[in-house]
Amino acid sequence: MSYTFLQHYWWFIVSLLGAILVFLLFVQGANSVAHSLGRTEEERRMVYNSTGRKWEFTFTTLVTFGGAFFASFPLFYSTSFGGAYWLWMIILFTFVLQAVSYEFQNKIGNILGPKTFQFFLTLNGIVGPLLLGGAVATFFEGSNFIIVKENLVDAGAITPIISRWANASHGLDALLNPWVVVFGFAVVFLARSLGILYIINNVADENIRSRASVRLVGAAVPFVVLFVGYLVHLLLKDGYAINAADLIYMEPHKYLNNLIDMWGLLVLLFAGVVMVLFGIIYTIIRKDFIAGIWQAGLGTVFTVLALLLVAGWNDTAYYPSTADLQSSLTLANSCSSEFTLRTMFYVSLLVPFVLAYIVYAWRAIDKKKITKEEIQGDDHAY
Repeated sequence: MSYTFLQHYWWFIVSLLGAILVFLLFVQGANSVAHSLGRTEEERRMVYNSTGRKWEFTFTTLVTFGGAFFASFPLFYSTSFGGAYWLWMIILFTFVLQAVSYEFQNKIGNILGPKTFQFFLTLNGIVGPLLLGGAVATFFEGSNFIIVKENLVDAGAITPIISRWANASHGLDALLNPWVVVFGFAVVFLARSLGILYIINNVADENIRSRASVRLVGAAVPFVVLFVGYLVHLLLKDGYAINAADLIYMEPHKYLNNLIDMWGLLVLLFAGVVMVLFGIIYTIIRKDFIAGIWQAGLGTVFTVLALLLVAGWNDTAYYPSTADLQSSLTLANSCSSEFTLRTMFYVSLLVPFVLAYIVYAWRAIDKKKITKEEIQGDDHAY
């Protein structure tokens, strides 16, 4: 296992976690349309109890995603999570609101009322996917930061700060890029589509399922338009490449070239898009088909995984700097030591066992569909 192999291996692990996280955003997506799926308080409780059994998976994956980045590519962690902290603080704040809202919306003594906490769930359902999608888009569009590694050995430096944001917005300036916003809203509508598919599968109520089929069209159409628009933009735009001297330069059609050079990722991307479209379209045309979440969910993982690998593999700067081109982060200049990556490699061999436990727990939780009778008879229901 060479140092280069370990760098690429850990970019794959981080990308896989990011892809799973985007799939698990179906929790946020379903919450964002809960009031249109459930017309009565009882119906809305069914929706919230369906997503409430899965929110821990999303939050845990988000934390694991951040932890994996910190351990394997610490310079990215300090640059993005430290420099763009307003962006990440808003994301984390909405997820904390989500956890609190599930627990307290129907508790005795709730002076704010259930609707206040349901509003927080809706807020998290929109803002969370929007900003997370925007953060992913910066892997292709760039962020406004500067890296000065010499500060570590500069005895005159007041504080040995390697990276700093080039303006006072600390990450929010990314939303001024229209393509970042386009991709962010594509993730919002993807999460909403996946959330509706999950509710159709998990909630055994004909009224909710009939409304969900209609809402699915309204979520899927803007998702397809936004995603296709961004994908065309991505394949045609210049990308951030690395030459033999480890200098960053702009290469025409870099991401298209990456897909051609790594044709396996092109196949993975195509398969993922087809699976997402199949899960959505077949659910719309077949009223008795309720398993679309699994085709669309796996397709989402394939699609996002392919995009993230394209952003980092094949001599590509995965976190470009718009303030200073040579400050852009690559797998080689931002990773941990070879010893750290090698040690973590052996620890990562336990990941399949963790995934197996998650699948087991998921099946146990979803063994029974959500019904009105179950909600009424469950003292621990949300």
